[in-house]
Amino acid sequence: MQRVNLTPDLTFSRLVYGMWRIGDDADTSPKHVQAKIEACLSQGITTMDQADIYGGYTAEAVLGNALKASPGLRDKLEIVTKCDIVAPAGRHSAARVKHYDTSAAHITASVEASLTDMGTDHVDLLLIHRPDPLIDPDETGPALDALVTSGKVRAVGVSNFRPWDFSLLQSSMENNLVTNQIEMSLLATDTFVNGDLAYLQERMVSPMAWSPLGGGRLMDGSKPELLAALKRIGAEHGVDETAVAVAWLLRHPAAILPVMGTNSLERIAKIADATKFEMDRQTWFELYTLAIGREVA
Repeated sequence: MQRVNLTPDLTFSRLVYGMWRIGDDADTSPKHVQAKIEACLSQGITTMDQADIYGGYTAEAVLGNALKASPGLRDKLEIVTKCDIVAPAGRHSAARVKHYDTSAAHITASVEASLTDMGTDHVDLLLIHRPDPLIDPDETGPALDALVTSGKVRAVGVSNFRPWDFSLLQSSMENNLVTNQIEMSLLATDTFVNGDLAYLQERMVSPMAWSPLGGGRLMDGSKPELLAALKRIGAEHGVDETAVAVAWLLRHPAAILPVMGTNSLERIAKIADATKFEMDRQTWFELYTLAIGREVA
């Protein structure tokens, strides 16, 4: 499995396992969660993507229970988590309204709660989950820097930020923001032409892609010609259509890291199939053309 350098001493597997729905599985036992992680590790997938809000603030503890039950497993992983969304659920059930909080106090408290729930002394990457209209970069930036200095967080980044949001936060930080996790797929192609991806490429920041299969909608037949092409290309390379859709993202020179989320052990075992072939330029544009519904100008 190819690895991507986010900092000189932090590398991620090119494919990332997303744990958004890990708490929704019928079996959340440490043994079953460990089986998912081991299925990832057997393919060279070492990076796990979490967030405090996942599962109504329960998903991190599901992972933590598995790590506690299997000493030594944590050392094989890189853990990503996120903060700043406050929803009326779990530990934030008293909140009157869903909102964002990028205050130093909230970020620090969120990290402490994440460390406790996951039973670890550090996370490898902390992301600000959503842009906060009330962000004070002179408060948020130093708070993130302090977490890096403390060793509780190895690196920091953002998620769903536009270029101006990214620049604003970066302007008040000593440490570099090392990624922006944004929606990218054959059903979410705007970022390839609206400047979001170009901005990151210019700064040599490797982006992460959430929902690389469009939340499953890519495979539901709503775009029959696109799905047929994915299946045909997959058959030509001995992989299924989901692998082709992910390979489409991997083909981009920005070194995109797709975040693959599934609770199925069978599907987890096939995540790395996307790396089994390299897509040529014309095939990339064939799929892009079908995705946007027109020939490029």
